[in-house]
Amino acid sequence: MLLRTFYLLFSLCLCGLSQGEDKPKEDEKKKDEAQPKPNSVVEGLVTIDGKKIPYKATTGKITLYKEDGTPRASLFHVSYTRSDNSDPKRPVTFAFNGGPGSSSVWLHLGALGPKIIQIPGDGTQAIRPPSSLKNNDFSILDTTDLVFIDPVSTGYSRAEKDSKPADFHGLDEDIESVGDFIRTWVTQNKRWSSPKFILGESYGGVRAAGLANHLQSRYGMMLNGVIMLSTLLDFQTLSPADGNDLAYQVYLPTLASVAHFHGIIKGDRDEIVSQARTFAFGPYATALLQGNLLPEGEKKVIAEKIASFTGLPAALVAEVNLRVDPTRFRGELLKSDHKILGRFDARVAWPDGDTGEAAADYDPSYSLAFGTFATAMLDYLTRDLQWQEDQPYEILTGKVQPWRWNTSNNYVNVSNRLTNAMKDNPNLKVLVQCGHNDLATPSDGMLHSTRQMINLPSSLQKNISYQWYEAGHMFYLNPPDLKKMRGDLLNFITEAK
Repeated sequence: MLLRTFYLLFSLCLCGLSQGEDKPKEDEKKKDEAQPKPNSVVEGLVTIDGKKIPYKATTGKITLYKEDGTPRASLFHVSYTRSDNSDPKRPVTFAFNGGPGSSSVWLHLGALGPKIIQIPGDGTQAIRPPSSLKNNDFSILDTTDLVFIDPVSTGYSRAEKDSKPADFHGLDEDIESVGDFIRTWVTQNKRWSSPKFILGESYGGVRAAGLANHLQSRYGMMLNGVIMLSTLLDFQTLSPADGNDLAYQVYLPTLASVAHFHGIIKGDRDEIVSQARTFAFGPYATALLQGNLLPEGEKKVIAEKIASFTGLPAALVAEVNLRVDPTRFRGELLKSDHKILGRFDARVAWPDGDTGEAAADYDPSYSLAFGTFATAMLDYLTRDLQWQEDQPYEILTGKVQPWRWNTSNNYVNVSNRLTNAMKDNPNLKVLVQCGHNDLATPSDGMLHSTRQMINLPSSLQKNISYQWYEAGHMFYLNPPDLKKMRGDLLNFITEAK
């Protein structure tokens, strides 16, 4: 009996040991399946401001995990760190574009990276294929390390098999996943002591405002600076519609700038834009508020004033009830020349064969850039960065739609998130960069939104600064603007770190 009991206990122990051995194997297999392929690391050299800057380019993916350890997404990124400066307190800047649905290729190969696309002239002419890269004399890699992030479903970033891509396609979900990436990158690279900056273009600025609040409140990661390039905080400012006249006011100063660029109106550009801004938020606002109660005589006066700023016929302005939609403007301004204006950069004016359409039906400034950047990025990834995948690199994708705005019967407005981040961190600085000819995110949208951050203490309002550029949404495609951008960023980072 004693022998049988001993044998039974011994068998149970063996069984237990066997089960204990199987479980680690299963966990190890699960973990191995979650591991992305190893990073590609290459050495490079870029000349900036006459000095040779050696750097290490790391291309790869960071896996994000659920609380139970299950992989949920792999985010693709390219990071650049100076190989001759291992100071853990060296600044690092995380950069991304917008969309939603855009990879970070535009900032990467258009403005900040050590290599950029060769752009002819002032950035308004078509680029002959195939596009090629050159040394970026105006990169900021000499002053800050750079990390370019592709959010889920863009670039090579994807949801893992146990997650749905739609789980990441929303305002808050996107902020959370990109925030988790930044936390993980900072931890893996031992950079918690570095001054940290976030740079977002277009919808990326919305993401940046949300991240400033999220990173600080969720992880205690206090930022030094947020850079908002050609962006917005409040979607009401660029959504002209019945019942939303604010957008017409916001667009007017930019329409004046564009009309001046094309020689339709004459005089000092900055003075004209200033006058248009005063009119837009003064007499024009009052007239719009009156709606159909506005007396006909006053309507005529307002229409003529708008015409003087936009170069459009006063009769046309009156016909649209003083509400000049930017798409209609792009189709009308140079209609007699059979040209259509760009939305991202209204300096771009290409021939348009369909003169019967009142509104612009395509964007030549987008056509100018998309194929060029797509070709250059794939060549750069495979040839220079030594990274290749069989799946498509999603430069700009609609697969993120429908995007969840997480709001009901309301415009998305993240101004309060930026306000909270600045109140929690009084040292946080914000730089807003605006293109004079940007009809995608007109600069007065940000001017209006920051004026309306009424809960931001007056002592912190000085932490928000503005810089202006001659071109449009991607103003850095204009060489003088790219040079100015470098100087503005270096000043901002130096003062904020």
